[in-house]
Amino acid sequence: MASAAPRVRYLAGFCCPLGGLAAGKPRVLYHEAEVFLSTGSELVYVYDQEGGLLTAAFRFPDQVWHLELLAPRRLLYALCARRGLYCLSLDHPGRSRSTSRDDRDSEDGDQPSPVIPVDPDACILPDAALCAFTVLDSVLVTLVQGPARWKMQLFEQPCPGEDPRPGGQIGEVELSTYAPPAGVPGKPADPHFLPVLCCVSPSGSRVPRDLLGGPGGFTLEDALFGLLFGADATLLQSPVVLCGLPDGQLCCVILKALVTSRSAPGDPNALVKILHHLEEPVIFIGALKTEPQAAEAAENFLPDEDVHSDCLVALGHHGRMLAIKASWDESGKLVPELREYCLPGPVLCAACGGGGRVYHSTPSDLCVVDLSRGSTPLGPEQPEEGPGGLPPMLCPASLNICSVVSLSASPRTHEGGTKLLALSAKGRLMTCSLDLDSEIPGPARMTTESAGRKIKELLSGIGDISERVSFLKKAVDQRNKALTSLNEAMNVSCALLSSGAGPRPISCTTSTTWSRLQTQDMLMATCVLENSSSFSLDQGWTLCIQVLTSSCALDLDSACSAITYTIPVDQLGPGARREVTLPLGPGENGGLDLPVTVSCTLFYSLREVVGGALAPSDSEDPFLDECPSDVLPEQEGVCLPLSRHTVDMLQCLRFPGLAPPHTRAPSPLGPTRDPVATFLETCREPGSQPAGPASLRAEFLPPSVASIKVSAELLRAALKDGHSGVPLCCATLQWLLAENAAVDIVRARALSSIQGVAPDGADVHLIVREVAMTDLCPAGPIQAVEIQVESSSLADICRAHHAVVGRMQTMVTEQAAQGSSAPDLRVQYLRQIHANHETLLREVQTLRDRLCTEDEASSCATAQRLLQVYRQLRHPSLILL
Repeated sequence: MASAAPRVRYLAGFCCPLGGLAAGKPRVLYHEAEVFLSTGSELVYVYDQEGGLLTAAFRFPDQVWHLELLAPRRLLYALCARRGLYCLSLDHPGRSRSTSRDDRDSEDGDQPSPVIPVDPDACILPDAALCAFTVLDSVLVTLVQGPARWKMQLFEQPCPGEDPRPGGQIGEVELSTYAPPAGVPGKPADPHFLPVLCCVSPSGSRVPRDLLGGPGGFTLEDALFGLLFGADATLLQSPVVLCGLPDGQLCCVILKALVTSRSAPGDPNALVKILHHLEEPVIFIGALKTEPQAAEAAENFLPDEDVHSDCLVALGHHGRMLAIKASWDESGKLVPELREYCLPGPVLCAACGGGGRVYHSTPSDLCVVDLSRGSTPLGPEQPEEGPGGLPPMLCPASLNICSVVSLSASPRTHEGGTKLLALSAKGRLMTCSLDLDSEIPGPARMTTESAGRKIKELLSGIGDISERVSFLKKAVDQRNKALTSLNEAMNVSCALLSSGAGPRPISCTTSTTWSRLQTQDMLMATCVLENSSSFSLDQGWTLCIQVLTSSCALDLDSACSAITYTIPVDQLGPGARREVTLPLGPGENGGLDLPVTVSCTLFYSLREVVGGALAPSDSEDPFLDECPSDVLPEQEGVCLPLSRHTVDMLQCLRFPGLAPPHTRAPSPLGPTRDPVATFLETCREPGSQPAGPASLRAEFLPPSVASIKVSAELLRAALKDGHSGVPLCCATLQWLLAENAAVDIVRARALSSIQGVAPDGADVHLIVREVAMTDLCPAGPIQAVEIQVESSSLADICRAHHAVVGRMQTMVTEQAAQGSSAPDLRVQYLRQIHANHETLLREVQTLRDRLCTEDEASSCATAQRLLQVYRQLRHPSLILL
């Protein structure tokens, strides 16, 4: 090989499907300067190497599975899938196509490679089951896929110059059984691996290589030919057809014996001989010269001159290679030597070259192995010219060319090298020139000491690599787990954010109950997290429950802060639920600031999941690079609000008087009392009245009252769904106490008024009654429902009144959205009421300012007047319509 010439040269590019060409169907043939190429599609290309041009392209009716060239007659044979065998004359390509106006236009144009549609008359052997063929000068051999067995058929070839259609069938034999591939009933599926056929002749037959079917035919030395195929084939000087099947069988059929079997029928199984079984699909059969003296003699042959091979090779898809050669045994007898080698796989294609070398392609590399590095003759009594053995092992050498799907090797060139013609999976046709004189790496001899040292180095390297693989596998597992968690988090976020006002796939409901802990009653909130989605909440998810009292919400400058509870959510699968109970009060001061807002939020920690995967906590890992800080997420996590629940006075009221006498529980305990006051309480005389601020206020001060009036029509419209047939006053009280634990007893007894106990122990009386408003509407009185709250505690009445007003606001907003209209009202009367309220509000502000500047003696009258004004404001003359 000239030193200035490039080793690999690209010739042309051809169309290929997305993902590249599949192995098994593409073919590359050459003859002199012409290259015949099939990519496994419907097109067959003819490329001129000297001119560097694509001279023609033949379009067949279906995929082309195999090509063979009969060079002396200039005939190109093509196996078309599910159609049969076609034959094209290269001297008269126009005769093999159907002429149309479009074709004539393309010929008259400037296109250098017109597409020539193949005429249906070019099909010389129509057979949809035809899977392989090989052609000789006088015989056509085909392999047909039967229902359960392969069938080999022989046809007589016409003489040169005649119609290329074969004559009558001159022989037929069935091969081994096979399992047909699954397909649509009535339409068999295409075989994944095609059978391989080639023709072998003995050296004494004097059959030119060109008449053996191109690259699929070769000549074996008489010694190997006789050992493989027997004395009958040698005496008959008959070509033998080798067949490699997809199940791994390598069998042979003597052609002349098959022809004579029609005139003298016998056992058909005797015509087929199984040489070997590779136990994997056979994809290549070839032959080469391995003897050094024979290789030197081959240098004197011209490139087109026939060379007698002394070694037969067969290669399987997964890399198992069989080599057969004639060799001397220990007794001096000539016997066939069979060796199996394991090469890197999967093997896409292969070819035999000069110098005893076999080239095979894998998806990652094109490799070459040397079979000429065999052993010397076994017996010292054997002559030096006797055949040597096969090498005990093969060391593939890389050629650094990947994804070759079809390969063809030329004989030794005049420059002393080998030229490979290859087609890549990307559809590129290229040549690769190799120097046969260069040494291919092989197993080198070494001493025991160097071998031991090498083994220690290899074992140490294996240990280091194993440790690195372990660390890397751990890191990959962590990152895969993090990616899975992130995907689940994304799905959960999308499901929650897209739910809108409908039912949420993941919900959190809050309810309140009273529970006695030691000597004190506690208000407990129970939050139930329910997963109704198809996703799972695993690592990184936390349920955050925030409790915000009214004092913290109203007084922004106060030192108090909201209390947040964080509960890790671990393995909450679809349909599962998690219940959390936490105290709301009373606090250390014995009070309970109502209303209390309970907010539930799902929090996903990006730092925990992503940061833990990108920056593992195992600092002893020497193989993982430290993750840069800018790769870690900037945000701590993602918050997804679930619910917001307000706990007010109406939910916290207790009604000890509603329980039956025999099941009545002890009175609710109030806040923790002073031990001295408790001692004095126990020491007072029987029958005397209790002393203290609460008892004195309850005895001498009138209870504070607040009321609100609502249109009866508005209440009926709002409560019609769940309270049909219930008196309006009873239905209103049930609606107000809907979130209280005693609502079932209130509903059962049909109560319209009830007396309960506030969290601080003060009595709260709820009264619902119907009234008539006579001064608002000129058309007549308006029927209304008055909701009245009475209590000796001013703080409790404010909280209860706030809870009632909040429910009314929600109801009025919902009804206003439905388009309900109000009756005609006396506007002047409403203006007067509004002015009176404005006056009272200004008076409140004045009295509150006066309290800040007056002394203790004069402030009592101011405070008394302020309470009177508050009572008037809590008894408005207005009505909710």
